[in-house]
This record gives sequence, structure tokens and C-alpha cells, in this order.
Amino acid sequence: MRILLRAFAFLDLLSLVFMTMQLWVIINNYSAITLPSDKVQSILMFPMYVLVLVGAYGLFLQKKLGFISYYIQFPFRLYLWVFSVGFISLLLEGFTDYNDNWLPILLKICFAVEFVRLCLTVRAHQVLGHNHIYGAGK
Repeated sequence: MRILLRAFAFLDLLSLVFMTMQLWVIINNYSAITLPSDKVQSILMFPMYVLVLVGAYGLFLQKKLGFISYYIQFPFRLYLWVFSVGFISLLLEGFTDYNDNWLPILLKICFAVEFVRLCLTVRAHQVLGHNHIYGAGK
């Protein structure tokens, strides 16, 4: 479980890199955003950034804070499209393939992987909580 949680923490750190770039664009272009829904998404990206940072730290150290932070972030991850493996959607740009044929498929993969991660995180939380209660794993 330790390796799995650290892998999740690494994926969150990778997400933070891309979120930093998004936040920079939001800061520089916030006045140009006209739709209220886009403004809400832009504003929510800032607390989401903090939640992902706290979650990555907590998961890396296997602290309860990491699990709680991930559970709080999960619905916002889906709303804001902050996926654990969201970087795969950037593969199209890497291959200079800008047509829209692959993007819907890659986004569906990102959604599916996020739900798998949720299941694995809940399972890891159960196992670590069980070990903590009965003193196993020391």
C-alpha cells in the first residue's frame, strides 16, 4: 500500500505542475473571462490547488489528512477536470495531432482512472485503518 499511496502522491505532484500553469493563465486573463461558470471554475482552482498539495503531502506520509483531503477533492476533480492521469490528454499535443478524435476517448480514460483511484484509496484507507486499530504492520 505504501508504494501505491506514494504513486498517487507523485501523480498529484505532476497535476500540481500543470495546475500551476493553469493558475498562471487564470491570474493573467481573469478580467477577460465573461461567463459566470468559467469565473466560478477559475476561482475554485485556487483552493483546489491547496487541497491537492495537502493531499499529496498526506498520502506520501500515509497520514489521515491525505485521505480526507482526497475525499474532499474528488467531486471537485471531476468538475474542474483535475485528473490524476490528466497529462495523457496532452499526448495529442506531443504528437502534434490536434484533431478532436482522440480527446473524448482520453477524457473517458481519465474519468475511469479517477474512479479506480478512488476505489484504491478507500481500500488503502481501510487497510491502514485496520492495521492501526489492531497494531498490525509494525
